[in-house]
Amino acid sequence: MKALLTFVTFLGFFTPVTAKPNAGLKTWGRFNRLPYPGDKAFLYDTFPKDFIWAVGTAAYQVEGAFEKDGKGLSIWDTFTRGGTRMITGDVGSDSYHNINADIRAIKQLGVSHYRFSLSWSRIFPNGTRGSYNEIGTNYYRTLIKKLKEIRVEPVVTLYHWDLPDHLQQTLGGWSNPEVVGIFKDYADFCFQAFGDDVKYWITIDNPFVVARHGYGTGVVAPGIKNDPDLPFRVGHNLLKAHAAAWHLYNRHYRPRQHGKLSMALASHWIKPSRTRLESLRECQCSLDHVLGWFARPLFTDGDYPPCMKSRLGSRLPSFTPEESEQVKGTADFFALSHGAALSFHLINDSLKFGQQEDLDLRMLLYWVNAEYDNPPIFVVQSGWYVLGNTKTKDPKHMYYLKRFIAEALKSIIIDGVNVIGYTAWSLIDGFEWHREYGIRRGLYYVDFNTPDMKREPKTSATFYRNVIQSNGFPELPENRPVQGAFPCDFAWGVSANSIQVETTPTQFADPNVYLWNISNNGELLKLEGFSAPPLHRTPHCADYATIRQQVEEIRQIGVNHFHFSLNWSALVPTGDVAHPNTTLLGYYRCFARQLLQANVTPVVTLWHHTRQRSSLPAPLDTANSKTPEAFADYARLCYRELGAYVKIWITLNEPNDEMVSYQEGHEMLRAHALAWRAYDSEFRYAQGGKVSLALHMDWVEPAFSFSRKDVEPAKRVLDFCIGWFAEPIFGSGDYPVGMRSWLRQLNSLELPVFNKEVRQLVKGTYDFFAISHFSTKLVTHAKEDSYTYTAMLEVQHMIDTTWIMSPRPVVPWGLRKALNWVKEHYSDVPVYVMANGVQEDPARFKDSLRVYYLYNYINEALKAYTLDGVNLKGYFAYALNDQRDPGFGLYGQVHEEVIVKASLSNYRNIIKHNGFPIQGAEPQLCPSLAPPCRSCHVLGKSPVVGFLTLVGSGVLITLGLIIYYTAKRHKERY
Repeated sequence: MKALLTFVTFLGFFTPVTAKPNAGLKTWGRFNRLPYPGDKAFLYDTFPKDFIWAVGTAAYQVEGAFEKDGKGLSIWDTFTRGGTRMITGDVGSDSYHNINADIRAIKQLGVSHYRFSLSWSRIFPNGTRGSYNEIGTNYYRTLIKKLKEIRVEPVVTLYHWDLPDHLQQTLGGWSNPEVVGIFKDYADFCFQAFGDDVKYWITIDNPFVVARHGYGTGVVAPGIKNDPDLPFRVGHNLLKAHAAAWHLYNRHYRPRQHGKLSMALASHWIKPSRTRLESLRECQCSLDHVLGWFARPLFTDGDYPPCMKSRLGSRLPSFTPEESEQVKGTADFFALSHGAALSFHLINDSLKFGQQEDLDLRMLLYWVNAEYDNPPIFVVQSGWYVLGNTKTKDPKHMYYLKRFIAEALKSIIIDGVNVIGYTAWSLIDGFEWHREYGIRRGLYYVDFNTPDMKREPKTSATFYRNVIQSNGFPELPENRPVQGAFPCDFAWGVSANSIQVETTPTQFADPNVYLWNISNNGELLKLEGFSAPPLHRTPHCADYATIRQQVEEIRQIGVNHFHFSLNWSALVPTGDVAHPNTTLLGYYRCFARQLLQANVTPVVTLWHHTRQRSSLPAPLDTANSKTPEAFADYARLCYRELGAYVKIWITLNEPNDEMVSYQEGHEMLRAHALAWRAYDSEFRYAQGGKVSLALHMDWVEPAFSFSRKDVEPAKRVLDFCIGWFAEPIFGSGDYPVGMRSWLRQLNSLELPVFNKEVRQLVKGTYDFFAISHFSTKLVTHAKEDSYTYTAMLEVQHMIDTTWIMSPRPVVPWGLRKALNWVKEHYSDVPVYVMANGVQEDPARFKDSLRVYYLYNYINEALKAYTLDGVNLKGYFAYALNDQRDPGFGLYGQVHEEVIVKASLSNYRNIIKHNGFPIQGAEPQLCPSLAPPCRSCHVLGKSPVVGFLTLVGSGVLITLGLIIYYTAKRHKERY
């Protein structure tokens, strides 16, 4: 037995081992247990040194020359002329006349293998050896020879859906068992003619499509659809034909040609609609009906999956014991197809069994590995598609290609699956079967309107070539976390859009009188009919329970700054600062004062712009030319009343909203400038604070950057989104040149003009540059209908399909690029990240995504500071709690109970170490903070009991007046 195993290993083909029934069933549970989101993060690593990088085509899609040099008709030549069909693959990409162009494209890609199929009817025009066509055979000899000259190994498919039409018309095609022997003879000829130069053979491509859609639904050739049981008989014959070819090769050709042979099996992926075991079993059964239909007979026991047998009964043919032995083990590797066939394999929901179809190559690879005892898996077809009008810019295809390759890499490195190769599909655009020329799947664009079918590399081709050259995605220095610390005076903060406001003090608010300890049990007993006399005292800041609670929550995080917004419309309801809401103003004053007592610096926004403009006083409007002056007066009120406690002011928070008109933006710039000038001339000397505005600055990255032209769309978007407000203030005093020139090109007069007075007013009105940053998006000038297209800017918005989503992309390096953009445009300006956070299910108190997010985004901020020299002064996590900012909070809430999420503890730990210190290095020596103020005890959460003694009738009665702070309990959960 040992000698036999050695011989098998030497020959290099796979010998099946009996798998446990439904061994792949563990796949869904296994992936559910993987750490989230760490397992979803992009893996930077490389493939094994001997990994096969391939690209492929199919004969009917690309060859053309359908009647040239003695070629016979195939079922596709007939099918495309039937019914109401008007479009054929008669010419395709005309590869028959363009071998040299295809070879150049293959060489440019740098692949090690090229998968192509033989046209059976080009070699045997009527399907049998007696009709042998020498010229057609020589075409493939020439192709193989030219591949060898560029050191590319052929992967040859004997049958890729194009049966000689003569066999269909005379025998009924694959429905007739006689075709099994005919196919075996055809395979014998091919092994003999080409086998010395071919080490990888595919007998039949995607038998599921051939059987179910060729002889069942009629979607593809030969288009038969009148017998619901016929697909199963066809599948039976396809398996026997494959087995016959395999045994032929194994006995007569393998000993001297040393090749490997398999059948290419395609599959969808599916996920359970519910977490119950029944749903998992339905998923397993769905895969069995598509992939297992052919894989189980080949790789397991020579028989169909039990699920198929139980549900189909007598409709499914049976294997005799001899046939089962003949079929079992006839695959030297697992040839897997995957990609743009999503929902094509199934066409409808009938084989989903109530579950949800999904696109996950990694899970499919793991399932195959588990279900069929770790076979070597060669992905022989994978990719995506773009619409037929797309030319050389195909970022959608490129990112799906990146996703599938990345999943294959994780499958190898993390899951231990034996993936030996990957085939991008396809080399060139061609005839896409039932979708004709409506989509394109090529890495090379083919201009079907030119006589020579000119080929041009697409963006996806350049990407694939780069991946092959790197053998994957090697980790670069910028991908690695950095170690180090922020400066000692770094501002660590947390942001909230607003705070909870309580205008009536809750302390000393209970007028009831209580008996205490009357039974020596320490309990209070309310004394009915009595009340305490009214208190004649001035309210104190400590009287507000909500302030104490919020400040205590902020203090627990470990931050030294807290950013919140005032409510302009509530503070000055009429818009007239002569009639402010003094109660609310006093509350804000108390809140700021209590923050300082807890050693937390208040950072206050005067106006947080929202699309609903909810905090703008009703009489005012952002487009009103009087609003800036009203805002300046409101700012003066706030500076005067709160300036003793607030040293960092934000005039406008995120005014650069895409819904804001250019005229509204112009007035907002004036409002900011007037408020800044007011502070600078009237309050700065006495108060010593800083003022600026905070801009929303998600990063915008070119979808691809293989030329200078590719980066222009991203620059344009940044000009319109960030430069729109930044350049007038931090730069030239005018809108960005690129913004003005683009609008001029569109003949738009919407952008206001700065006169000299306004330019001088606005320019330089800053003390720092503050940004809110949450995510990153990609842009390109290539228009693809399935993504958001902004016509005015002529840019397509899209995402990298490998990014973690929640619901916006989680892209930590985008923060570093945003910070560098500020440095490149405005030199050494001090920068604050005023809000940075991620939305996650509020019910997840072990909020692992937010833990991942904060760690990685802060690390990218550290890179910007230590490696890039960005003058970064502070970082503020967003947000404080879910109650005010749902889904973003470091604190959660269940009914009245406040929950400390895992992310809070992790953020506190980063703050404690002032970053990510190098292990073993000397600790950073920073001056110690001032001790907490003496009055900080008011922040405690213990009941306070005062005693009132009344004397009457010679009896001393001690009554307890309870002053009870009903603080919500805090409970840590991990």
